[in-house]
Amino acid sequence: MRAIGATSDRAHLARAVALAERSRRISAPNPHVGCVLVGDDGVVGEGSTSVAGGPHAEVNALAQAGERARGATAYVTLEPCGHHGRTPPCAGALRDAGVRRVVYGLDDPHRVAAGGASSLRAAGVEVEGGLLGEWIACQLEGFLRSVTSGRPHVTLKLAHTVDGRLTLDGAAQERTWITGPAARSAVHGWRAAVDGVLVGVGTVLADDPRLDVRHVPLRGPQPRAIVLDTWLRTPDTARIAREGTILLAGPGAAPAHAAALRDRGVDVQQVDLGAGGHLDLDAALARLVELGITSVLAEPGRTLAGALVAAGTVDRLVSHVALACGDGPLRLPVGESPCGGWLIERLGGAGDDLILQQVPGHTRTPTSTEEH
Repeated sequence: MRAIGATSDRAHLARAVALAERSRRISAPNPHVGCVLVGDDGVVGEGSTSVAGGPHAEVNALAQAGERARGATAYVTLEPCGHHGRTPPCAGALRDAGVRRVVYGLDDPHRVAAGGASSLRAAGVEVEGGLLGEWIACQLEGFLRSVTSGRPHVTLKLAHTVDGRLTLDGAAQERTWITGPAARSAVHGWRAAVDGVLVGVGTVLADDPRLDVRHVPLRGPQPRAIVLDTWLRTPDTARIAREGTILLAGPGAAPAHAAALRDRGVDVQQVDLGAGGHLDLDAALARLVELGITSVLAEPGRTLAGALVAAGTVDRLVSHVALACGDGPLRLPVGESPCGGWLIERLGGAGDDLILQQVPGHTRTPTSTEEH
C-alpha cells in the first residue's frame, strides 16, 4: 500500500478541489464536490456535482472515464456517499466500475449519507481519507454547518468608519457610500459565493436594496434575497419583491399582504416569535436550511447584526473599514477583536479601505497583506 500524502495524491486531490468550485451554489443543498479518476496512463475522468437531483461528482467522472475507470484511483473531496437518496450511492458506483483505490479529503458528517468508505473497504477497495481535509472543510463550510448545526453558515458583513460608526453624519453625508468602489465590489464577490443574502426589514425600508450580484462574474443563479420581517412591512413594490426572494414573517403578519407578495413570486414563510416579540433567530435560520440555503451573507443594520452576534450564529465577521472617514484608533462596532473573542482570520485591503475577516474563538493564522 502506498503512503497517502504522496506528491501525486496531493496534486490530484487539489485538482478535485478546483473542480468542486465549478459546482459552488449550483449543487445546493448538496455539497459541491470534485472527483478525479487516475489510471496508469494519467487522468481518465473528471467531474463535479450537478444540480440537486442530478449525478454526483463521482458519477460524472465515471461517465467520462467509461471502461478506463477499471483499476483506477478515484480522488474525491468528500467521502463518497453510501446511501440511496435522489440518486444511487456513489460508493456503489465506484465499486461497480472496478475502481481499485479511493482517496478522499473529508469524512461526510451527514448521518444518513456517511458510510461510503466503510462499504468500499468491505468490497475490497483500498480507501484512504483525511488528505487536504482543512482545505476542503473551508470549501464546504456551508454544507458542514448546515449538517452539524441545522443552520446555514453565516458571514456578517459590516461597513463602518475607522472609529466604528456605521453611518456618516455632517458634511460626510455627501458620500453616498461609507467605503469605496473596490470594497463594494468585494461585497459582490462575497454574494456570489453564498446561497442567500440576508437583511432585516429596516434595511429594506431605508435603502430598498437589490441584494443581487453585480460587478463580478456569477456562476449559476443569483443568490436568494432573504428578509427577516416580523410584521411583514416589506412593500410589494420593493426591489426585492421578486421571484426567489424568501421573506420570513411572524404569525401576526397580514394574510392579504402576504398574498400580494406571493403574487410577485416572494416565498413568504411563517416563523415563530422569540424573546422581545421578534422572530426566533434559531427557528428562522433552521427554516432557511429546510429551503435549501446552506450559506448566507448577512448585510443588516446594527440591531439585527447585534442580535446575530448575541445569538452565537455568526461564523465569520467581515469588516469593511473606511480609513478616510472618522477619527481615532480602529474600533470595531461588534465584538472588538481579539479580546472580545473574535480572532483575525485575514487582513487586507481594497482600494482605500481595510478589509478585516474575523472568526469567533478560532485559531487560524491570519494572512497579512492579501487583497480580498
